Amino acid sequence: MMQRLLAACLLLGCSSLANAAALDELKLLNEQPVSGLSAGNLSGLAWCDGALWAVSDRDDQQLYRLQTDAAQWQATPEKFVAPPAPDMRLPWGMRALSWAAGLLRGGELDFEGLSCDAAGNRYLLSETHAAVLLLPRIGEPTWLKLPQNLVRQARASGMLLHHNALLEGITVDPAGERLYLAAERKRRGLLVVHKQRSTWRCTGGCVLRSEGGTEPAPQALAAPDQPRDFSGLAFHNEKLFTLERLAHRICRRSLSSGEVERCWSFAAEALTPERRYPPSYGVAEALWVDQDGAWVGVDNGHFSRADGESRPIIWRFAAPQGGWGRKP
Repeated sequence: MMQRLLAACLLLGCSSLANAAALDELKLLNEQPVSGLSAGNLSGLAWCDGALWAVSDRDDQQLYRLQTDAAQWQATPEKFVAPPAPDMRLPWGMRALSWAAGLLRGGELDFEGLSCDAAGNRYLLSETHAAVLLLPRIGEPTWLKLPQNLVRQARASGMLLHHNALLEGITVDPAGERLYLAAERKRRGLLVVHKQRSTWRCTGGCVLRSEGGTEPAPQALAAPDQPRDFSGLAFHNEKLFTLERLAHRICRRSLSSGEVERCWSFAAEALTPERRYPPSYGVAEALWVDQDGAWVGVDNGHFSRADGESRPIIWRFAAPQGGWGRKP
């Protein structure tokens, strides 16, 4: 038995093996269905200016302030007009597929993530353009001047090679000077850029981490192994936190390397019989982490869960005992 464990450790890396073991389960404090979001497509969450905000990947011209003090949570839209998206040097064929998909389903910009800095500026991640729209607290929306080699470096590392598997998560540090992006799958990975005056640069390279391979889904899903994924990203207390949709877990990672340090599962709460959705890959897509816990948003699209609820759901999990900084 010990020999088999040692062999696995050599193949996977000891930290990965440790996290493959049974994880501590996060405790669900409450869940709230949200009315007013387009077709249930909740793709990003951020706590900003004393309120919880959400974005939908079907809306190119609005994000939502959530009325969380009411018995029934309501999404109130805030309109904006985005200027034309920059050319981030994605292949023409991929851009054409994204354009066609946007026509069919709505949401040509495909906003898949939302973050906020301490000044109240909001950052929206466009998957189809691999670009970030800044909604400043005061002023008009502008696209960040991200480095042109960002996409090239990501693709050279095996990421951003497949349609609908591009950038899926975004987070910014409170000062608004470090921006982190998560590539979704086939391969998944983490990217970082640093602000220097009005532009953003890759300092020592854009790619923090790139990971391939597959992993098993939670037993309750009864699904075959699928590609590892990231569906959300958060910054808290000088650490990165990744939302891993298939595995139904949140992982704390190093800012310097993206290496996993500890993971917590939410599978036991998310996969109760009444909360199950038809897809076998998981539907959690939005993440915000604070000292007291984590907000996790569900993008259920047109699916209803087993109890008949068809609106997007936001879960509030308590921080683990000992806090997010707890060592294994």
